[in-house]
Amino acid sequence: DAEKDVDTEEAALAGAMDIIAEIISDNVEYRDIVRNIVYKEGILKVEAIQEDEDSPYSMYHDYEEPIKSIANHRVLAINRGEKEKYLKVSLILPEERILSKLISKVIVNQDFYGKAYLEESLEDGYNRLLFPSIERETRSNLTERAEEDAIDVFALNLEPLLMQSPIRGKVVMGIDPGYRTGCKVAVIDDTGKLLSYTTVYPTPPREQVDRTKEQLKELIHQHGVDIIAIGNGTGSRETELVVAKLLEELDKRLYYTIVDEAGASVYSASKVGEEEFPDLDVTIRGAVSIGRRLQDPLAEFVKIEPKHIGVGQYQHDLNQNRLDEALEGVVEDCVNRVGVDLNTASPSLLRYVAGISSRVAMNLTKYREENGRFISRKELLDVKGLGPKTFVQCAGFLRILGGEEPLDNTGVHPESYRIARELYKMDLDKVDAANLSKELDIGLITLRDIVEELKKPGRDPREEMPKPIFRTDVLEMEDLQLGMKLMGTVRNVVDFGAFVDIGVKQDGLIHISHLSNRYVEHPKDIVKVGDIVEVEILDIDVNRGRISLSMKESN
Repeated sequence: DAEKDVDTEEAALAGAMDIIAEIISDNVEYRDIVRNIVYKEGILKVEAIQEDEDSPYSMYHDYEEPIKSIANHRVLAINRGEKEKYLKVSLILPEERILSKLISKVIVNQDFYGKAYLEESLEDGYNRLLFPSIERETRSNLTERAEEDAIDVFALNLEPLLMQSPIRGKVVMGIDPGYRTGCKVAVIDDTGKLLSYTTVYPTPPREQVDRTKEQLKELIHQHGVDIIAIGNGTGSRETELVVAKLLEELDKRLYYTIVDEAGASVYSASKVGEEEFPDLDVTIRGAVSIGRRLQDPLAEFVKIEPKHIGVGQYQHDLNQNRLDEALEGVVEDCVNRVGVDLNTASPSLLRYVAGISSRVAMNLTKYREENGRFISRKELLDVKGLGPKTFVQCAGFLRILGGEEPLDNTGVHPESYRIARELYKMDLDKVDAANLSKELDIGLITLRDIVEELKKPGRDPREEMPKPIFRTDVLEMEDLQLGMKLMGTVRNVVDFGAFVDIGVKQDGLIHISHLSNRYVEHPKDIVKVGDIVEVEILDIDVNRGRISLSMKESN
């Protein structure tokens, strides 16, 4: 047919073979055959585009691993290396066996005169269409699985970070370390109010150590500083050394601690940071945030998007909408478990309370500014945009300290105040919950929750969490010795282990194989962010700044 550019037998045959190749490629049964072989026998092969020993992906320069067993964190690492043009990735399959299996399915009659053409069409369909399609699908499935796992790990790490024990009633000096632009210093009182700020230059290139110590001493004596919080970013180590020497010279007992400053710069440049401190330099806002993170981690961390907090792995490579959705849920759960002081909470914190939108959060703070402190939860109904439906959702999570109604400072919802008052008349340690729930016509779980609230009114569940490690001196990498045992704080938990701050510049890694004497399926089963753990030093690589740790018990 010349009109269709098929003017020879060869062209007609080639066209027919192309059609057969496409039919074979699209056949569901044949795709399943290849897909099953890929999962059972497929191998992911990774090669370096350019050999470079200093590349962050050097371990993948000549790497192969079965599809069925490759770890999720390796999938994400390989994907990133490929995206950054360091690595080339391909799929290795038993091609001959796949083709043989497909041929036996497609060509039933071995005496068929067109067998050779069918085999050629099948091979072409496999190589040109079916294999590339299955390869893309396999890589996509691996990535999706790895991303879901990474999001779960991020959410798992975020919860204990937000639920860290607050340090109350202390005047804190927050230090945001730096080199060329100096270290920003902010002193905040026990409510988080900024008292004073300055910039010091103890780090290179200026190295004004003596001048820095004098400036810090003056602020410490002037404002009665109790604790110094040092951010763990650039220049942290040098700043820590100066602070440790300073503490030796003071006539009062003072401690310092290292605070994770992930996301502090995001807060500093954000609309929230600007609204809180419109006249402050962006960098000073960061120092304030570091100090406040020690006083109340939850209240400070909610001011930035959760994905900027940095307690996961490969978060910038993940599906951002899915990540945001998962992390927002974690923050909301933590805020509602802890409860919120209605008279001090920022709009950033209030918006995570069940039922409260960003607009209503702003209206709550505006009402507070115009009318003074809330003295009753009933006043919530006077706030613009907060109707009866929202009241039912949020009232139990909003606390009023020193208000008209003592129950307003508990997690008991106003709808249950009648029950709570009945319980006040009883010995809460001897309550027969099963019978009483029937007598008072209330659910058993709800009744038990009310009893627990009344036993510890206004309690903060974070108080039960481990406190941060406070230090007076500093360790160098050179001070470490094999076999030495130290206490440290878990900073991050990932698929292959946990990173622990042991008081030196570089966090140490406890590989999953050294977390316990027993088999560990995932590090999250043993540790979580914020845990205080005892570790033993297994290996020290000063040149590469790596420390290997173990939590295994000695035999």
